[in-house]
Amino acid sequence: MTTFTGTTAPQPPPQVTGGDDLGPIRLPVDSETYQFDDWTISYTKSHILKSVCVNDNRCVAGDEGCCELCVYNFQLELPHLPDMVFHRNVLRLCHSSGAVLEFRPIDALKRVRNEKPELKVACSDEWRESRPEASQALEKVKDFDWSFTTDYSGTVNERLRVEPTEQRIDMLKLKRREPILFYHDLTLFEDELHDHGISLLSVKVRVMPSGFYLLQRFFLRVDGVLIRVHETRFHYEKGNDYLLKEFTHREARVEQLKQVHPALFTDPNEIVQHLPVVRQVNEKVTIVSATT
Repeated sequence: MTTFTGTTAPQPPPQVTGGDDLGPIRLPVDSETYQFDDWTISYTKSHILKSVCVNDNRCVAGDEGCCELCVYNFQLELPHLPDMVFHRNVLRLCHSSGAVLEFRPIDALKRVRNEKPELKVACSDEWRESRPEASQALEKVKDFDWSFTTDYSGTVNERLRVEPTEQRIDMLKLKRREPILFYHDLTLFEDELHDHGISLLSVKVRVMPSGFYLLQRFFLRVDGVLIRVHETRFHYEKGNDYLLKEFTHREARVEQLKQVHPALFTDPNEIVQHLPVVRQVNEKVTIVSATT
């Protein structure tokens, strides 16, 4: 037995519980906040979610000591998560009225359909073989969309009203040269589809003197098969009580892209210009006052 004399026994670092209900924070979290007009724009950025339970799979839903992975899994119905989930990467925009718009990986993964995907390619079998623990779970649940396709377009609270609109985001106005007051790009999750492509969700924000612009992009490339892009844009002009929102689904089979150089397939910014629009939704996101 070791006795400490004249000194204090080393103590483990204190655990700090995050405000996102995802368990204790065990590694440092980078964060930054920027004030613009009546909006507070902030982000948090941290490590990748661990791939194994640190409590030997003895975690119980709701327990204070539940590990981050299990807290995440308890909130989802997926037999497996993407290779890299940046579970504490969150972009949040808070208006002085109490309105909140945020982008969270857990909400995005809740939009992954737990059913048979439209894609049926050889790599789906290899995906199962590379994840034996997921293969067992797959026998007990519906077919799983291993591409992690999500139509997530942000999370809003009750102080924001979303409704269809004929108004459109003025892309020409956004192309005007303006000083960039604040910018950040966050990855929410990523999976390499067992080296058969990539599934990637990211969000970026840009603040200019005239307003701010957000782009969330889901990019899926299944090598030799398909390229799919879901883009959600938000544009706020200084002084307005609303944001304009545009969701666009673009997709093409590789055989439809024979006129495009394959080198562009790996660059979302370039390939998106060559993908036909499958669906587009335009909405107006209005700030609701407390008296409304």
